[in-house]
Amino acid sequence: MTDPTQALSFGTAAAEYDRFRPRYPEAALRWALDGLAVPAKVVDLGAGTGILSRGVLALGHEVVPVEPDPGMRAQLAVASPGTTALAGSAEAMPLPDGSADAVLVGQAYHWFDKEPAHAEIARVLRSGGTFAPIWNVRDERVTWVAELTRIAHLGDTAGDVTEKYGDFGPAFEPVELGEFAHTTTLTPDEVVGMLHTRSYWLTASPDEQERVDRELGELFATHPDLAGRETVELPYQTFVFRARRR
Repeated sequence: MTDPTQALSFGTAAAEYDRFRPRYPEAALRWALDGLAVPAKVVDLGAGTGILSRGVLALGHEVVPVEPDPGMRAQLAVASPGTTALAGSAEAMPLPDGSADAVLVGQAYHWFDKEPAHAEIARVLRSGGTFAPIWNVRDERVTWVAELTRIAHLGDTAGDVTEKYGDFGPAFEPVELGEFAHTTTLTPDEVVGMLHTRSYWLTASPDEQERVDRELGELFATHPDLAGRETVELPYQTFVFRARRR
């Protein structure tokens, strides 16, 4: 069951979310939208601050962001000029039947109530349209990244994502999976800032927030791959689950 407190916790940190969260590799977005004419009408569902929307716009497509959190919509308006986010959710989109060529979801599908969301996404998509949730997942094959996950109680690992999110219901063809690698360069303080935009930290008690920050400081001060470094390369695996509307 989705925790609504966590799902709607991000608006309080919207500016930091937009600043620190990783972007999506162009190759991943092109693969998600492969076969669609340019420009296609693409819904960015759970659009947040528009990180995914901006990547899709850069490929020449028309983007319709849909986002339930008013704080995130306000930041999207600032950070993503030329787009206007609609107030709505995966279970109730203010869009006509069959009006979209694609529905993409960046880092938000795990918050959806799956059965009604699948039905609503199928309603909005034209026949043959594309549904593609996308995740940036930390590459925990790197030892310090695995320790980062443990300290900050971060969400899905690569194994969690690939095992849990492969079936979109009877309205969709079988799911295809694409995997792409990329990295972001951050200072240690920026890594901490990024972790402060995660739902666990945002909804934790002050004592738990202090523990996380203290242990992160110890990690950056003592780990042999991090100590003394002004910047670090944070590696990601980007997973794209792509399915066609029947």
